[in-house]
Amino acid sequence: MTITISLAELATQIGAELEGASKTDLQIIGVASLKQAGKQEISFFSNRLFKKELLETQAAAVIIAFKNQQLCQNVPKLLMDNPYLGYAVAAALLNPPIRQPPGIHPSAWVSPEACLDATVSVAPQAVIEADVKVGSEVEIGPGCVIQRGVEIGNQSRLVANVTLCTGTKLGQRVIIHPGAVIGADGFGNANDNGKWVKIPQLGGVTIGNDVEIGANTTIDKGALDDTTIGNGVRLDNQIQIGHNVQVGEHTAMAGCVGIAGSTCIGSYCLIGGDVGIAGHLEIVDHVQITGGSKVMQSIREPGVYSSGTPLEPNQRWHKNYHRLKSLDDMARRLKKLGQAEKK
Repeated sequence: MTITISLAELATQIGAELEGASKTDLQIIGVASLKQAGKQEISFFSNRLFKKELLETQAAAVIIAFKNQQLCQNVPKLLMDNPYLGYAVAAALLNPPIRQPPGIHPSAWVSPEACLDATVSVAPQAVIEADVKVGSEVEIGPGCVIQRGVEIGNQSRLVANVTLCTGTKLGQRVIIHPGAVIGADGFGNANDNGKWVKIPQLGGVTIGNDVEIGANTTIDKGALDDTTIGNGVRLDNQIQIGHNVQVGEHTAMAGCVGIAGSTCIGSYCLIGGDVGIAGHLEIVDHVQITGGSKVMQSIREPGVYSSGTPLEPNQRWHKNYHRLKSLDDMARRLKKLGQAEKK
């Protein structure tokens, strides 16, 4: 569902200063890229790589930072400190979510012992077991499975085919995308003379308010204590979070991150795609880990951290790899040379 809003009102709503507009009552119908925006759409400029597109845009106005306003001369400007944030707010204003009407679809199964607010929407083929508690204005999409005793906070949305296992508690306004599994057993096994003995996973998963979890992401329940995800966390698709992991508030992770059990990650961290983090580590607040890095020890100071080998032409990579294998031998030789010089 889309709505329209005047250019002047949009400027007010996103906290921008409107400059250069001859028709402040022009009705804006959407947000688009600089290249594709039409006469009733706005766009944004936050990266100087798109200067050419900015010069050629046909947008009704462009959200742009004060420091870059001289680059935009052909169309009206919506000036603010953080144009990317302005774009996010404008896009949400012009594209409000379509809420499903309250009610339970005839093909869904809801235990008579579950407690659902009257405003809850339950889509086809969903299953809700006994002792589940669901707050107001929650949307449970098609094919979702909510196991016994799960709690779901107000205004949360499970898009489709989401599984919430026993012991899971969601805060308010949580969004979980298709295929995610929250609260499956953690990977816990004891070894008995070469044979594996399963360790019962007795904890749960506690997820804070305003969290968004991507498609096919999995968060394991704790072995004894809960796995916890703090308020405002953003998890991309296909992330694996092991049992007893703790993730602090407003941390964001890109796709295919893997976190082994019992690691504690601080608040306001940024973790790039395909990062692997070993178990039983501590990562403090305000840490940024670049994509593809492998974290094998705790990080105790804020900052940007990287590991791995960046891409280079294959032939050069092979040469460097073979030299890498000789580093230990080279170091020994240099040490001997140094000792010989001292004599």
